[in-house]
Amino acid sequence: MKSLNIEIKWAFLFSLMTLLWMLLERVSGLHSTLIAQHATYTNLIAIPAIALYVFALQEKKKIAYDGQMGFQQGLISGLILTAMITALTPITQTITSKFITPDFFTNASNYAVQTKQLTAEAAAQYFNLQSYIVQGLIGAPVMGIITTLIVAFFVRSKK
Repeated sequence: MKSLNIEIKWAFLFSLMTLLWMLLERVSGLHSTLIAQHATYTNLIAIPAIALYVFALQEKKKIAYDGQMGFQQGLISGLILTAMITALTPITQTITSKFITPDFFTNASNYAVQTKQLTAEAAAQYFNLQSYIVQGLIGAPVMGIITTLIVAFFVRSKK
């Protein structure tokens, strides 16, 4: 396997994008006054996330494989990228929760209870840093694998 510098670079860029997205959500009110719309709009992070995977695999193809990368090579690179992003997830979640939007869990919990979506106890168990880290450690690899499969297929060199 060629150098992992490209995957390392893009994993850090992905984490930076995630932090910027969380800041955008907070500034736009999705973590406070517009929390009712948070569940819908937070999914739009998929657009820049997929774009970063495309850019990462295109760079890997161009630099590491001289423009000729097969599906398997793209798959391996994407899976490594996914593993690195997953490893950084607890850090990005902690930064988000402690510095970018420290009131999110309280606001989300209060909203869930007020709208009778969850009991106070269930909301407290769901909306906290530990729970979100666990969710990220599950969600990041699942979404990363799916994204990798699709992007590797389209970025591969055609024979």
